[in-house]
Amino acid sequence: MDFEACRRAFLTRDPRFDGRIFGAVKTTGIYCRPVCPARTPKPENMTFYPTAAACQEAGFRPCLRCRPESSPDLGAWRGTSNTVSRALALIEAGAMDTGDVDALASRLGVGERQLRRLFRQHLGASPVAVAQTRRVLLAKQLIQETLLPMGEVALASGFGSVRRFNETFQQLFGRPPGALRRSRAEEASAAAGGITVKLPYRAPYDWAAMIGFLEARAIPGVESVTPRRYARTLAVDGALGVVTVSPGAGDFLVAEIRFPKVQALPAVIARIRRVFDLTADPALIGAHLSQDPALVPLVAARPGLRAPGAWDGFELAVRAILGQQITVTAARGLVARLVEAYGARLDDPFAASLGLTRAFPAPADIVGQDIAALGMPKARGAALEALARTVAADPAIFTPRGDLESAIAALKALPGVGEWTAQYIALRELREPDAFPQADIGLLRGMADETGQRPTPAELLARAEAWRPWRAYAAQHLWAADADQIATPKRSKTDAQQQRAA
Repeated sequence: MDFEACRRAFLTRDPRFDGRIFGAVKTTGIYCRPVCPARTPKPENMTFYPTAAACQEAGFRPCLRCRPESSPDLGAWRGTSNTVSRALALIEAGAMDTGDVDALASRLGVGERQLRRLFRQHLGASPVAVAQTRRVLLAKQLIQETLLPMGEVALASGFGSVRRFNETFQQLFGRPPGALRRSRAEEASAAAGGITVKLPYRAPYDWAAMIGFLEARAIPGVESVTPRRYARTLAVDGALGVVTVSPGAGDFLVAEIRFPKVQALPAVIARIRRVFDLTADPALIGAHLSQDPALVPLVAARPGLRAPGAWDGFELAVRAILGQQITVTAARGLVARLVEAYGARLDDPFAASLGLTRAFPAPADIVGQDIAALGMPKARGAALEALARTVAADPAIFTPRGDLESAIAALKALPGVGEWTAQYIALRELREPDAFPQADIGLLRGMADETGQRPTPAELLARAEAWRPWRAYAAQHLWAADADQIATPKRSKTDAQQQRAA
């Protein structure tokens, strides 16, 4: 890291570097964000690190003024290693809470030593340090933003025991965790009233595009969407709960989470961040895609466009299979029938007030069922039942793999999943930034020339080579442009019938 460049970022409090670098002060033992309001220390007393985990592994503790836990988390896009990006996604989902580094490396198809070396090279910290920092910063956020009892904070942030939680905070901050809470108001119960957390992102953020995408695919009873709020039921480890997400007053989203088990909180937050694509760096992605003249006006029109993620791999696969060759509206109708027939009913007054009554069916709920009786071709119903049987036997089928190619191959081995569906699942569930369903009719329409001539899938795939490693975001811009064209009265009947849905 260039010392003078980092130093200038702190002197000018440049928000562009927030989340990219952290400054540690040798004399105080504290590390800060570039936007910290405190007076910038003398140069000889400062050192810089690429991640919060690297700062904490070096023995520094988080600043209580600028709160590093509230900075945009760009870890998934830092560096050039796809393996590190996938490992970070697994750690955020809790892989290190129940396993070790060796198990994490095995899931990614690399050796333990290789994974440690990549983490040192790109993040300046070990996988264990990254996981520990994730727990500490989440706990600190919950302490300062909620009224959860300390025991529930410990469980909700991924600590195995309250004793370990207290020891870590005492060692890191030199005080018990309760001393970090600014308000001494009566503590609340997470299970009874839920908690509200702020989830930061790198601006700009196209909320209108995101909420429009989710609204078009919302399942009645499972999801409820208004222009300023998204709400849905969610199942984590057998427990049913409700999440609502809305735009905040700054560069953050506000999530209200109501779950009976506080231990599910890290997984729920990870899912929200994944669905709303909060780790993306739109400036970096947009600058790269804008090297292609055809994408320049699309990126300029939507500088904050994100790639919506998925809440659950099985749910997305079912949606994608049902949406093959039919419209979004028709696919949503089929999914609604499936949910009404096999989804667990949620008996919660708060959920009912939002119009939420059911959870999406688990794979085991569909195994052995005659799904075609809901009003779809027998072959498609059989494919869904076979998919449910496969996922029930291997719940980890939708976790990130060592590379995009191996992920696509594994997904195509699933019943009813072809190349397009596999690429779509990789894009939304596995969060592969380079996934690209090149045969999608919307993408082909989006790349039509001024005469209306569309490229072939092979021609589009060749053109997209220049968009790597952000082809998923190029696809999102093309889909958005295609949607604008479809919304005009000039669209053809044939195109309307060919519109894909998922």
